[in-house]
Amino acid sequence: MIKAYLVQHTHWDREWYFTTEDAKVLSDQVFTEALTELEKNKNVNFYLDGQTSIVDEYVELNPEMLPLIKKLNKEKRLFIGPWFTQTDALLVDAESIFRNLIIGINDTIDKYEKPSMLGYLPDTFGFNAQMPTLLVHAGIDNILFWRGTDFEKLVQSPYFKWNGLGEKEIIGINFPFGYMTGLLTEDALSNPKEFVTNKLDPSIKFLSDNGNHDTILIPSGIDQKNMVMNFDKTIDEINKMSNYENYVGDYEFFVDQLRQKDYLPKYKGELRMPKYSRAHRTIGSVRTDLKLNNFYLEQVLLRRIEPLMVIAKDIGINISLGLLKRLWKKVLENQAHDSIGGCVSDSVAKDIYHRIKEAKEIAEGIENLIVKKIADQLELAHNEVLVFNTDPYSYSGTKVVHITSRTKNIKFESSATNILVEEKYYPERHNVQKLVASGFDYITEPAYYELDIMIDVDLPPMGYSVVTFKEDAEPLIEEKIVEENSINNEFYIITFEKNVLILETQNGNKYENFVYLENQANDGDTYDFSPLLNDSPIKLTFETAKVAKLPDTDTLILSGKKALPKDLADRTNNEPDTELVKYEVHLNLRKDSQLIEGKIFIDNQVLSHRTRLVLNTKDSSEKSISKIQNGFIEKQPQSIEENWAEKYSEKPVNVEIFDKSVSVENSKETVTVFADGLKEFERVSDKLYITLFATTGQLGKPDIAWRPGRASGDTTNEGHIMMSTPMAQEIGMYEVSFAILVEDGKINEEKISKIEFQRLAQSISYQRQNLNKFVHRLDNKIWPTNNEILVKRSYSLFELPENLLVSAIYPSFKSSTPNTYVIRLANPTSQKISIESNILNNFEVVDAIEKPVKQCRDIAPYDYVTIKSKLK
Repeated sequence: MIKAYLVQHTHWDREWYFTTEDAKVLSDQVFTEALTELEKNKNVNFYLDGQTSIVDEYVELNPEMLPLIKKLNKEKRLFIGPWFTQTDALLVDAESIFRNLIIGINDTIDKYEKPSMLGYLPDTFGFNAQMPTLLVHAGIDNILFWRGTDFEKLVQSPYFKWNGLGEKEIIGINFPFGYMTGLLTEDALSNPKEFVTNKLDPSIKFLSDNGNHDTILIPSGIDQKNMVMNFDKTIDEINKMSNYENYVGDYEFFVDQLRQKDYLPKYKGELRMPKYSRAHRTIGSVRTDLKLNNFYLEQVLLRRIEPLMVIAKDIGINISLGLLKRLWKKVLENQAHDSIGGCVSDSVAKDIYHRIKEAKEIAEGIENLIVKKIADQLELAHNEVLVFNTDPYSYSGTKVVHITSRTKNIKFESSATNILVEEKYYPERHNVQKLVASGFDYITEPAYYELDIMIDVDLPPMGYSVVTFKEDAEPLIEEKIVEENSINNEFYIITFEKNVLILETQNGNKYENFVYLENQANDGDTYDFSPLLNDSPIKLTFETAKVAKLPDTDTLILSGKKALPKDLADRTNNEPDTELVKYEVHLNLRKDSQLIEGKIFIDNQVLSHRTRLVLNTKDSSEKSISKIQNGFIEKQPQSIEENWAEKYSEKPVNVEIFDKSVSVENSKETVTVFADGLKEFERVSDKLYITLFATTGQLGKPDIAWRPGRASGDTTNEGHIMMSTPMAQEIGMYEVSFAILVEDGKINEEKISKIEFQRLAQSISYQRQNLNKFVHRLDNKIWPTNNEILVKRSYSLFELPENLLVSAIYPSFKSSTPNTYVIRLANPTSQKISIESNILNNFEVVDAIEKPVKQCRDIAPYDYVTIKSKLK
């Protein structure tokens, strides 16, 4: 007899078209009712959507309920965690996914007794192929989810073994009909026969037939749904009508049942097919500015703040773990699937931007505190600059330092390079108040400059050095603009001729029309791009070129402008093109670099359109190799049947997601694009399309070309209204950075991964000066410490060999180990990486949540090794 386990839960979007504050009001009622029922009825249980953030917010409102929450959690009748928020799985960094689990698990242990160790992501819009690796490294061997499967093309069962790109494997549990499969609405409760006959039993049969299962899981809940009272009695009534045996179940019990099964089919790869539900395959380019800000904050946290805090702790500067967790929580609140996806109301978007602002302020404050404390202890003079290296490898190269100076005629004594990158001039000020021993004096403050200067430095690993500048007879070197149309180095010749960009490599391989921009209408919404009927893409050609010259670097600046239709109505009606859009692409060549560094600037004044960067790859196979979270995955566009709408919830378009880079191999070379914060690409013929942005004015629209039927986002549900999103039009200046590498032969995963790491290295410097106390906002409020801190003018905490790629270095997130730091080593390649035995002598091997694991000497392909050590 087939047994079905019905699990009561509520799916809790913290924000969507409603705000987080709205959700708190709802939780005050829904959660209280659930707790009351659980206290009364020992035969039922309830899932609070696998995320601790919503429990934290409820307890903040209802602190008296904490003892009951802990009691019910301990009894395994109220399930909390393991996530902090319901993360997106495609658009965020692997380390963000780890932090989401680390904070969620540790907070649950600290506050609520026991986390539910389930990879529970019931509404996330698809999954990267490395989710098994990430979850296993955090101590979780399963995932429960809705979107992304196809029993015909991917895996033939809702219950299966899912393998990451390497050796890691988890149990996959799919809800093909969603987390609302067994939803008991008011109508269902009043007419259980109809519910059982037309919904429950057919669902059980479908799940059983696909894989021949005799044990079935049925989630019973929906968004912000309250608990059904006397759920056990309802199940008794259902059993009088059902063809199957139905039970009050819980997810942990069901996962344990599947652990005993040895017949589950295996699958390897991502899960993004829109067969049984929409996966929103083009959401990667909606509200791009939010995604770019998220990428920026991830790099600040991972490459600046966390390693700086480890350095500070070793020196004797204590920054609380709570402050770091608060910073991460601001970022993670923005990484819930709706939030980072951008399918939210403008009111919610304002909240997201506010959290971005708060996160930046916390990050800047932590850095300000650390670097100033060190500079003060060193008693640095105004012409001395503290320069940091937060990577565990010795560094020799250029960094940008930030200083204030009375003059631009300065020189860093140990540097052959002294290039002015950016400047700001402050004129003379009169009657400036100065605090002196007798009170206040009034002075004239002379004029000065705030300068960003590129210099040569040699820096120790995970440490800092002090560099010195002096006034000089010559001013800093500045860019010189010349009317030329070509740049070159030993690797490339890049030429602009007849409105076309031509790239020639050192092999003599020529790429005609190598880079350009393309624009087209977007008839979609904040969930999906969709083309406009009878609209054709418009090529945005370059009109002029000039070159900015520096001693070791040339930058080709390509400019263009194009009159475009103002909005969808103008495009539909073939109205005259009235909105002038200006754009520039900068391509930068250093004399000794194989990388072409680039920047794109677009002054967007057009509504509802998509703009993409297009590259000629000289390969018509349409294959690509995209970097994802700690791995590489090969893609080949799939043919799409004409009757796709009969089989899919949305068009299964070949728009793919990548993390940091995507590569194309042609007959001679590999073309790799590194894109900072961009997430979406497509291969068509010999072209590689990188989506820059797709703007829209609507939260959800019905019957669009690539997604027929109802609107996503509830806007066409009964009683709902259409909701405009003018902020998602993203009017104004758009800027993004990228790089291109063209090299001989096939893709080199190790080289690409190291270039990614090096490109995102940070320039961190601090000057102790009195000209402008607001260069760093907290400078004038950070007083010299009374605690003695032992610092040297040059410092290094530790060094790792260059064959080891670091994913993160951070203070331990366990409150029980306050003087411990963690290093996560990553292997994003198909070959194992050996760890020298002496490296592990002072470290303990753990998993992502710092649980000790078996000692190892290698990092397996596409895997991680995490180690931790005590600070002195």
